[in-house]
Amino acid sequence: MRCYVFPGQGIQRKGMGRSLFGRFPDLRSRADDLLGYSIEELCLENPERRLSDTAYAQPAIYVVNALHWSAAQEDLPPADFFAGHSLGEYSALFAAGAFDFEGGLMLVRRRAELMSQVGGGAMAAVVGVCEQIVEETLKQHGATGVVIANYNAPEQIVLSGSHEDLARMKPVFEGTEGVRGFIPVRVSGPFHSPAMAPAAERFRSLLASVDLGELRTPVISNVTARPFGPDAREVRDLLAEQIAKPVRWSDCIRYLRDAGVSVFTELGESKVLTSLIDRIATAQEPVPDPRRDLIERIRREILQPEIGDEALGFDEDASFRQLGLNSIIYVRLARRAATVLGIPVKPDVIFQHRSCAALADHLLTRDDIAPATASAPAPAPVIAPAAAPEAPPAPLRAHQDERVTALLHDCADGTLSVDRTIEAIRALA
Repeated sequence: MRCYVFPGQGIQRKGMGRSLFGRFPDLRSRADDLLGYSIEELCLENPERRLSDTAYAQPAIYVVNALHWSAAQEDLPPADFFAGHSLGEYSALFAAGAFDFEGGLMLVRRRAELMSQVGGGAMAAVVGVCEQIVEETLKQHGATGVVIANYNAPEQIVLSGSHEDLARMKPVFEGTEGVRGFIPVRVSGPFHSPAMAPAAERFRSLLASVDLGELRTPVISNVTARPFGPDAREVRDLLAEQIAKPVRWSDCIRYLRDAGVSVFTELGESKVLTSLIDRIATAQEPVPDPRRDLIERIRREILQPEIGDEALGFDEDASFRQLGLNSIIYVRLARRAATVLGIPVKPDVIFQHRSCAALADHLLTRDDIAPATASAPAPAPVIAPAAAPEAPPAPLRAHQDERVTALLHDCADGTLSVDRTIEAIRALA
């Protein structure tokens, strides 16, 4: 399954969207009509450095995201999910059919205006430590005016608060063990914090008059880290709450991975979300534990066929005597162990090491080495791994990038043409 993700505020830069304004002139013209100024000039020339102003940055990012979505519809296969980071959530909802281009741009423009009116604050990212350490550090130093605004990745936590409080906490965090950086975020206020509550309430009043369409594709909410439901009122409430509540990006990605998403494609010129997703995915991958894996194989592949499902819940340190096994069963277990693990196992070994854990420890430390030759030492016994699935045909297995692999599969089954596949892979590069 695949998910397209849209970046939010902070990725704005002079020149963004340069390759797409000429490709989709209709969207450019419609944006100009609604905003009352040239969106192309804003993005390509950045007059008076307006992209640093929230009131201009948010509409610009929404429009450029929409251009990239238009290109993706022509160049890439359909998505199973959408997600967007903070402001990017509006791009995800637009892609899913919650509102049309103008409807989304109107909401984003008003949201930006309301948020830009809240001054006296800023944001900064703490890189290198987990949320628990960040929370404990804030508590220990009485930083009650600073809150976590974005859970971006396991070791990237964004803070929101007053300029004074953030300035006071900067040297504290920089002196905290494990912290690799305290980095200001390119925004103009304390977003996703209680300070934004007045803006959130005013935005809620605006949302009450907006019609929302049924989502054609699930979109993950920043507030709940779960898909938006079908109730339009709930969608409006969550969009209003998002302004003053933290962005749970790590939880959003974990939910999507658990739902079966293996391919994430960031639409846009930024790779910020791609980097965050890679960090979240890496943190989720368990550290290999050969002993634990072997204990589970003994339960599933050696014990269960002989004694039934009772083996699956059998304590790893409990003696096989509790199962009332006779000598014939021990012989069968030894034969099955030899077949499953690929090394000879005698019945008396099963009898002597009569628990899953003890048997695993014995097998992992065995030294039944074949006679050595004069030219090379004898190899140590190897426990055969579980059968691997059949490898895909070349050239699919030659690519480690899951996004490239997914595109090649889509090309192989006819979903994408060869030309479109090449263009899409070049875009990824």
